[in-house]
Amino acid sequence: MNFAKFTENLNNRLKHQSLPGHEEIVQKMAPYRLRLNAEPNENTRRSAVLLMCYPKGEEVFLPLILRPQYDGVHGGQMAFPGGRAEFKDKNIQATALREAQEEIGIKAIDVKVISNLTELFIPPSNLYCQPVLGYMSYCPDFYPDEREVAGVFEVSVSEILDPSIVQIRTVEARGIKFETPCFIIQEQVVWGATALIIAELVEILRN
Repeated sequence: MNFAKFTENLNNRLKHQSLPGHEEIVQKMAPYRLRLNAEPNENTRRSAVLLMCYPKGEEVFLPLILRPQYDGVHGGQMAFPGGRAEFKDKNIQATALREAQEEIGIKAIDVKVISNLTELFIPPSNLYCQPVLGYMSYCPDFYPDEREVAGVFEVSVSEILDPSIVQIRTVEARGIKFETPCFIIQEQVVWGATALIIAELVEILRN
C-alpha cells in the first residue's frame, strides 16, 4: 500500500464527503448505549484521542493502547492514546497531540492532522471525546508512560478492515456483565467508545 496515496485519498475523502457519524454505528456496535439515560451536564468535560496512521513495511498502521488495571471506569480497556483537555491546549486537536506524546512518546510536532471525526459522549467518565485523525510519514518508536499505558498495539489498517474481527463478547462495566459487539484485535476485546471510533474509521476507509 502506497502511504502517500493512502493519506491523499483519506484527505480527499474527508474534505469532500460528510462523516458517517455514530447513529447507525451505535445500533451495530454498541446497542446497549440506546438503553442509557445519561446526558451531558454542567460537569461534562472535553477530551480527545489521536488516531495516528503511519507506514511500516508495505502496510499502514495505527497504535492502540491497553490501559493499566485500576479502579476507574476504563481500567484494563483498549483505547486510543488521549485524555482530558487542559487550559494550556490551544484547541482540541492540540489536546489529542499532547496526550499522545505524553502517553506513547511520539513526537507530536511530526503529526499532520487530517480531520476531526465525530465527537461522542462517554457516560461512564462524563466526557465528550473528540477523535482526531492524523498521520506521521515514518514509523515511530514508542515510549509508553508506564503509569498510563500497559501496552502499545500496532494495528494494521488491513486488520481493522477484516469483518471477521467483529464478534460478540461478554464485558463488564461497573460490576455489570453484558454481551456486546466488539472488535477482537490481537486477542484483545475492543468495545465501547473505542469500538465506535474504529467503526467510523472503517466506514471512511471502505468508501
